[in-house]
Amino acid sequence: FKFFIVDDDIFCANVYQQYLKNMNYDDITYFSNGNDCLINLNQNPDIIFLDHNMEDITGFEVLKKIKRYNPNIYVVMVSGQENIKTAVDALKYGAFDYVIKDNNVCDKMALVIEKIIKVKEQLRLSNPTFIQKILGVF
Repeated sequence: FKFFIVDDDIFCANVYQQYLKNMNYDDITYFSNGNDCLINLNQNPDIIFLDHNMEDITGFEVLKKIKRYNPNIYVVMVSGQENIKTAVDALKYGAFDYVIKDNNVCDKMALVIEKIIKVKEQLRLSNPTFIQKILGVF
């Protein structure tokens, strides 16, 4: 897996990076803002952990642009506040999941990665036209 971590809080980003390394993932690129992430989408990340609340460009704007660039990238929105509307909007704009920054944030990230692995496996095993029907892509 190739990971992007996009967060203007370098402390949080370092914690995530170390946690992913401990899980034996080493292809991790860190960006301190959304624009740098967008410029580098040609590196084809599999999973992007995207901070919702950033200075230069909102997480939602970045999310929409990532999805326009490649709808198959799994974007996980990470937010400091527990806000149902934000979570719903994140999913509406194409995020795979929404994770709250708290003491268990890394455990939640690990669970999301497991879910993504299962989804990718299901997609690989199943009939692609079936998936296209589910996602409404004709």
